[in-house]
Amino acid sequence: MSARRPQTAAGSRFLYDSFDAAAARIEANERVAEERWAALDWRLAQIDAVLERLEKRIWLGVYGVAAFLLAQGAEAIIRTAMR
Repeated sequence: MSARRPQTAAGSRFLYDSFDAAAARIEANERVAEERWAALDWRLAQIDAVLERLEKRIWLGVYGVAAFLLAQGAEAIIRTAMR
């Protein structure tokens, strides 16, 4: 006779089916790995956004310095032309 009860028995199938611990452990590890990848993707997206903002600030500074130098050059040219 079989150790398993027939499928027509009342109740949960989990009461009668054998529990495969190895498969459950593998599934749990896969879920943990998926969550870790999701967290890593989220963090990388945050880092990318911060780097984009930093790049914009750096370019704003570069353009500001270039504009200042051009204004100083134009002022020097105007001063020499007026003398």
